[in-house]
Amino acid sequence: MGLFDKLKNTPAPSNTPAPSGNKMQKIVFSVLPDTYEQFTALPQASLATPFDTAAMTVLAFCFYPENKELSLKMLDFLRGPRPMSVMDKQFIQDRFRDKDYVPRSYFEGATPDNNYLPAEPYSIVVSENPYSYQNDGYATLYITSGGADSPRSVQLRLAKDGKWYLWEQFILADIRQPESANPWA
Repeated sequence: MGLFDKLKNTPAPSNTPAPSGNKMQKIVFSVLPDTYEQFTALPQASLATPFDTAAMTVLAFCFYPENKELSLKMLDFLRGPRPMSVMDKQFIQDRFRDKDYVPRSYFEGATPDNNYLPAEPYSIVVSENPYSYQNDGYATLYITSGGADSPRSVQLRLAKDGKWYLWEQFILADIRQPESANPWA
């Protein structure tokens, strides 16, 4: 069973707003992984660009509701030489209380109206702005959620090995509830 298969009994996705920024890059996942090995074998797992790492972060968070340990292992991979602390893990757990839909809201086509079911092929648009590379060795990029009014940031750090690792993320902030969870809809 695929990562988003249980959500497919919802209406067709509607258009999502375009992210803001100077450069936008669409990261397309031709297949969604089922295992850690498949995750690390994705072309984007080379972490060659901050755009790839930002998109991989969203994908790793999508696993949390179904398999917490797998998601945390993926996130540790993205963090490189700086594994998550107990506090980091507690923060993530707190953000996921009754809000398993937040990470998938960053995929194109995922909106409150369709229970945040992403469109296929699964893609995430990551953007930069004039201030994205203000600090040497760091990049702050932005990803638009279909349930938020403004893009959310992900900060990446360039390591000596030439890879961009996850440094900070602000993508687990609250967004609009899916229509299926709205008692007034």
